[in-house]
Amino acid sequence: MSRSLVPTLLFTFSAILFFSLGSFLAARQATTGESDQIAALRAEVGALKRQRSETSGTAGRANSSETAVVGAMDDHGRAALVAEIKQQLKSEMGLMPVSLMRQRRQSFVELYSYDVSGASNYGTAGYLGDGYFITVKHAVVALGDNTEARRITSVKITYNGRQIPARIVDTGDAKVEVDPGDWAILKVKEDLDLPALEVNMHYGFEFADSIVRLGNDYSKGIILSTGYVGQKTSNNLVTCLTDGHPGVSGGGVLNGDGELVGIPIGRMQGDYRFSFILPLRGEMFRKVPVF
Repeated sequence: MSRSLVPTLLFTFSAILFFSLGSFLAARQATTGESDQIAALRAEVGALKRQRSETSGTAGRANSSETAVVGAMDDHGRAALVAEIKQQLKSEMGLMPVSLMRQRRQSFVELYSYDVSGASNYGTAGYLGDGYFITVKHAVVALGDNTEARRITSVKITYNGRQIPARIVDTGDAKVEVDPGDWAILKVKEDLDLPALEVNMHYGFEFADSIVRLGNDYSKGIILSTGYVGQKTSNNLVTCLTDGHPGVSGGGVLNGDGELVGIPIGRMQGDYRFSFILPLRGEMFRKVPVF
């Protein structure tokens, strides 16, 4: 029994010894791997710290070269840069400066006419200077059938909260509304402190050109609406999608430079958005001395 027990004990001892040695070597290898990983992490953190010192955030802190460039730009250079940005916004996005739109608004007045029955109509007129205004003929002259029963006896514009009489100086040859001859020129005697509109009679009205419309919407004062040029019609009108509410006829259509290029004269029956523009032409100003 004792002799047979010795090999068993030797085998058991050898197994325990080899198992312990294997565990020791595995633990050492794991420790070495962890050390390698820690070393790699330390190297990565160090690299990030060095990179951080070479970059900046989005807080707007400029380096010395950027500061030098900004500092070197004088007032003229800054003004030129601002002007270039505004021009790009106007040409690419069709945006007109708010200050310009507010200034042009002062050149338009509410227009009211009264007929033989005592009924009144309202529209818009644009100031041309020296007491002259441009508007639509159908706002100051009865057109269509039975004109005598609707004959207009007086025309007035609103200035500083009061109505001033105006007389008709010239009109187009329109017999009906929404016609190339649907225009009229008015004149008041009183001196007016209004800025005269800049007129452009050669505007092309190209498709998708950005335009601004100003008019006396619903007799609630001069209101602005924006839109884009549509198509040119066979009778020399222009279509667009700008609000064609009652009262805007005779108002102004401005191009991107704030120039008066046309007047809104009507809309599609039943559709307040589909409007018609009458482009300006020399004939309309034949009796206006300032032109």
